[in-house]
Amino acid sequence: MALYKCECGKEEKHLGKVTIVHKGGKWVAKEAVCSCGEYMDSEPEEGMPKLIRTEPTLSKKRDMMWDSAKEKLTGERGVNEPYD
Repeated sequence: MALYKCECGKEEKHLGKVTIVHKGGKWVAKEAVCSCGEYMDSEPEEGMPKLIRTEPTLSKKRDMMWDSAKEKLTGERGVNEPYD
């Protein structure tokens, strides 16, 4: 959870999950809006957030992808096999 404080000093919010959006030339937390209409700011806490990448190319089936690329590069025969 992060503590978001407004510059006007009226409000503070503890938010666990926020949506980061680009507004007014800077990145702000969408949920951290003060009653005065300004976006609140937070101080960084320890560590970095964990981002989970979900692209299908990052699955555990990487060996099949390597076998396919190897076959396309070297042809059906192996690299060290004779041309007979």
